[in-house]
Amino acid sequence: MKYSPRSDGRKFIIPSFFFIVALCLLAFINEVRFDSLLSFGRCALSNVPRNSSSLETTLLSSSSDDEIRILIGILTLPDQYQRRHFLRMIYGTQDVPAGVKIDVKFVFCNLTKEDQKVLVALEIMRYDDIIILNCNENMNKGKTYTYFSSLPDLFNETDAPNPPYHYVMKADDDTYIRQESLAASLRPLPREDLYYGYVIPCPSMDPFVHYMSGMGYLVSWDIAVWLKDSEIPKKHLEGPEDKVFGDWIREGRRGKNRFNAKWSMYNFPEPPTRCTHELWPDTIAVHLLKNQEKWIRTLNYFNVTSNLKPSKLYHIP
Repeated sequence: MKYSPRSDGRKFIIPSFFFIVALCLLAFINEVRFDSLLSFGRCALSNVPRNSSSLETTLLSSSSDDEIRILIGILTLPDQYQRRHFLRMIYGTQDVPAGVKIDVKFVFCNLTKEDQKVLVALEIMRYDDIIILNCNENMNKGKTYTYFSSLPDLFNETDAPNPPYHYVMKADDDTYIRQESLAASLRPLPREDLYYGYVIPCPSMDPFVHYMSGMGYLVSWDIAVWLKDSEIPKKHLEGPEDKVFGDWIREGRRGKNRFNAKWSMYNFPEPPTRCTHELWPDTIAVHLLKNQEKWIRTLNYFNVTSNLKPSKLYHIP
């Protein structure tokens, strides 16, 4: 039998033709299915209510608002110039991790002396880290209430994040706060209805027993807003400020989320009491640093000068 290339070519062309036709048919069917699914998807999304934020905005905000914003208000007195300068060095040289914003402000009541009006004004011009409340200077007669209740109006810029701070803290000026440790402890916690600190009485580990120590306690922003609007604190302003604050929280049924930071917060180890603890690495705050010696011992323990860069301009053994 004689071999014919032409007949083999016909045999190859005919199946190829049907194969191409089949591919076109399959592509057409898939396109119809895809268009149907797309139409169905648009229909489903059109039923989602469109309020002030679209679906895209919601997804964007949930992924981008991972920053933690914390305000630390250190309650002090107008004449404590040296203490403020010292604390500026302490907090200004601490490293704050990425994704964390911590503002440290010094808080006191109205100025009463001529020299304060000059010196405090110069501090504000240089550092911009002072809040002057509209009150008469006091410790246990409403200063803490004025601080927290003033915050919503002080930080109500329309172009600022909402809320301006997730957490607001009240701290004493004899407390050393390690900002990175504070931020790390807050990272997994709720950002609403939170009451955080060192629970009193000292032996207790239950944050719902009484109240948080005045060394440094923190609440979520919504509680500061509630304090501004509620009548509860206005009826009970006088008394130990930390205990009174706990009374407001209990009576207002706030602080359903509580965090006891003991023993990462504690009093300086000397003299030893039921509230003290040895200095140790897992520390957020040390309280009762009443003199220079205690501050230096604490700062040395945490090796705060380890990042000092070598230079020909100085030699520190």
